[in-house]
Amino acid sequence: MPEDDSPAPSRTSRILVVLAATVAVLLVGGAGGMLLTMSQVENASPPGPDSVDVGFAQDMRVHHLQAVTMAGIERDRTDDGELRAIAFDIESTQLSQSSEMAGWLTVWGRPGLPDPGAGHMEWMSEGGTHEHTDGHGETSTGAVQRMPGMATAAEIDQLRGLTGRKLDVLFLQLMLRHHQGGLQMAKYGAEHARTGYVRNLARKIVQSQQAEADAMTEMLAKRGARPLPS
Repeated sequence: MPEDDSPAPSRTSRILVVLAATVAVLLVGGAGGMLLTMSQVENASPPGPDSVDVGFAQDMRVHHLQAVTMAGIERDRTDDGELRAIAFDIESTQLSQSSEMAGWLTVWGRPGLPDPGAGHMEWMSEGGTHEHTDGHGETSTGAVQRMPGMATAAEIDQLRGLTGRKLDVLFLQLMLRHHQGGLQMAKYGAEHARTGYVRNLARKIVQSQQAEADAMTEMLAKRGARPLPS
């Protein structure tokens, strides 16, 4: 019987196949989520441009998309299987949720993201009664320029430049702070959004991000590191 002389696939080839499959899964899942959402809300009366519903969807998309970016960096570069798994879970979950919110905004006839240069979280001050912590740790009842938990451009660049334990620790620190900041918006949306499907997604975000935050706190401690200041 003739021997098979064809070369075995290289490690690089296998990695490229896995990455291609991962991207395909994320894109298909995101598109499916958007189509399902559009079918659910197309007959509903759209919320106004200054509503909690629209503000939550736009700002949470900005927040989620940065998490997707950070998780993608970690997934591609880490050698730690535990962290690769949580990074993939965060990336896929938040991309799917972002696509769902984009579907709402499309059907409502609203922009998918806030206007460039506009502040964030003013929708959480409806009636002037709610206070939130802005991106600089100060209490505010109006718009903020940087949402709680958001990483700076310098921090993202730093994450991209690291490898090994330093990469893993900074990822956990940035993502933990990111989740803690996003919980403020999710809790407010769960309580104050007008439409049931918006409140339902906000509650899911609270549950998943709190569980992930607890897990990442334990992962940091296991690696001898501490969370960043809020």
